[in-house]
Amino acid sequence: MRPRRFRPAGALKGRIRVPGDKSISHRCIMLGALALGETRVTGLLEGEDVLATAAAMRAMGASVVRQGEGTWSVHGVGVGALLQPRGPLDMGNSGTSTRLLMGLVSSHPITASFAGDASLSKRPMGRVIDPLSQMGASFEASEGGRLPLIVRGALPAVPISYRLPVASAQVKSAVLLAGLNTPGITTVIEPVPTRDHSERMLRGFGAELNVETETDGTRIITIRGEAELKPQIIDVPGDPSSAAFFIVAALIVPGSEVTIENVGLNPTRAGLIEVLRRMGGSIEELNPREVGGEPVADLLVKHSPLRGIEVDPAIAPSMIDEFPALFVAAALAEGITVTSGLDELRVKESDRLAVMAAALGTVGARIEEREDGLVITGTGGEALGGSAVTIATHLDHRIAMSMAVAGLVSREGIEIDDTRPIATSFPVFEAMLHGLAA
Repeated sequence: MRPRRFRPAGALKGRIRVPGDKSISHRCIMLGALALGETRVTGLLEGEDVLATAAAMRAMGASVVRQGEGTWSVHGVGVGALLQPRGPLDMGNSGTSTRLLMGLVSSHPITASFAGDASLSKRPMGRVIDPLSQMGASFEASEGGRLPLIVRGALPAVPISYRLPVASAQVKSAVLLAGLNTPGITTVIEPVPTRDHSERMLRGFGAELNVETETDGTRIITIRGEAELKPQIIDVPGDPSSAAFFIVAALIVPGSEVTIENVGLNPTRAGLIEVLRRMGGSIEELNPREVGGEPVADLLVKHSPLRGIEVDPAIAPSMIDEFPALFVAAALAEGITVTSGLDELRVKESDRLAVMAAALGTVGARIEEREDGLVITGTGGEALGGSAVTIATHLDHRIAMSMAVAGLVSREGIEIDDTRPIATSFPVFEAMLHGLAA
């Protein structure tokens, strides 16, 4: 255990840049490795998951070289030219690396063996195996469609039209990546829109990809195979999920004014900002621009009196990871905030509804826990209570960071039972928060 007390701070002031977006970091390494020539990447998230992707692309012939902090050079081999890896591809704990790379390999004439850690090896891969098998790839998986597994790619692979049975950006991406080296048109039909980083980046690298949205919201995504990808220069946008804690902190700590540089504002990810603005939050977009097909801006966030609202459940998918931070903002707002449609939060790293209800209740917030959401009656800006209070975070990094922010607006500080999960997901979080307070 590594407990730490987060105490009330003066106004937060300054400029920060949060770590790069993980989803985009994975994809720029993969697509850079398939483009002919050098792709230059800055702001890459250098977590273990992304490094697993880099190692796998190296094993299949690309040159992937770190040149400095967050700065990488990728020399690609071209679509269709991936090499047979000599040994198993070690995916560590990265489900994204595994599912997307299974897609890539499926339409190349190579055989690749995928392995992962104990946690990843429990996660079923059947949702990806089904469509890729229809395209002609063959699989030898462990029991229940799990790792370790072997993929034998098909050449030529067969273009398919695949309707996603369950909303999944990873399954969609796997099929589109397989479609890159498949002659003809590969189609994915998405009844419920999911994160569209793959579509944006494939277009950015020059793939012929089209998206049509029907009147009921269904998205029909087509990609023309045997693509030629062109190398890019990419500055990976800051992760909106990481920025969320600092946005909320600046809104609720009196006198604060913080600029968060280079934040990704992909509409499938930016729901929190929309909700906080509706609550009265001052969040201004400076220097809006597009990087690698992704919308980006610097955010100027100023302390604002917030008011409770009813949060539309339709916005939940675009901010599902940011609800713990929103609950802290709601606890300081004037009036009642109602959230619903959040069943998914019960099966994250912890049961985030139960754990946040207990944590905020411990420091004096008025919380009603419902089956699919929380109803929070805010303090109207009054400091949260709790003298010698220790919060049980259940090894959940987002709970720990959200309650660290709550500590800044408490009367006597809030103790987090264990800060180790923060170090795993966002190692510079505590230093950044301290820097703004100083």
